[in-house]
Amino acid sequence: MHMPHLLIFGLGYTAKRVKALAEARGWSVAATGSAGDVAFDDRPTVTGQIARADAILSSVPPAEGADPVLERYGERLPGKRLFYLSSTGVYGDTKGAWVDECAPTGGGRRTARAKADAAWLVLGAYVFRLPGIYGPGRSVFERIADGRAQRIDLPAQVFSRVHVDDIASGVMAALTRDVPPGAYNLADDLPTSQNRLIEHACALLGVEPPPLVALEEAGLSPMARGFYAESRRVANGKAKRLLGWTPLYPTFREGLAAIRAL
Repeated sequence: MHMPHLLIFGLGYTAKRVKALAEARGWSVAATGSAGDVAFDDRPTVTGQIARADAILSSVPPAEGADPVLERYGERLPGKRLFYLSSTGVYGDTKGAWVDECAPTGGGRRTARAKADAAWLVLGAYVFRLPGIYGPGRSVFERIADGRAQRIDLPAQVFSRVHVDDIASGVMAALTRDVPPGAYNLADDLPTSQNRLIEHACALLGVEPPPLVALEEAGLSPMARGFYAESRRVANGKAKRLLGWTPLYPTFREGLAAIRAL
């Protein structure tokens, strides 16, 4: 009996969850990255893995304006089942309005990501556009514990987010079902402000939330200021309809409760 084989480029936080889920469902998995078993620059080994793979997932972000996987191995990828972890940042700022996969991309600050997103779509990939990713060991709880959590006085600001395990289940749904390739938003059902998230987490921890500060007084890095410069709500209906995907953590409340219970 053939054991399907998955090659992962970039075995990071999210891809590790995909790997674990794939292996639990009978797939063999090889991966590049510091935690993987294949060196990205070992071209003979990587091209052999590409040839063997039933599916290929890239979680590697653009670097210096280009996609490293496409730059180095793009010519080997046509004809393969391809999966790419992108970002809802490709939609840019919508001033809090809802966006779905038909919304234009490339007008925001993530121009390199939007370019890579489009290139993977041209190759016929399943492109998963992801909002803020959280999960065990990488959530608002850590930011509260080390004093990095800040409530910024931006009342209209709203973001979408997704639990890492819901990303893994969405990828596996596309990997194991006969569904069309294309762009899919994987986001929870309740976009909300960063302040509301922090306040809820503080209530779970039994601590006072940090004081409200003006954006100019927050001492944010340029990257963090860019985060607060955009506001959008991400619709997930396409993934639910076509992938049969249902988030295990439909809002931040269930997600944070599960993390807290670990």
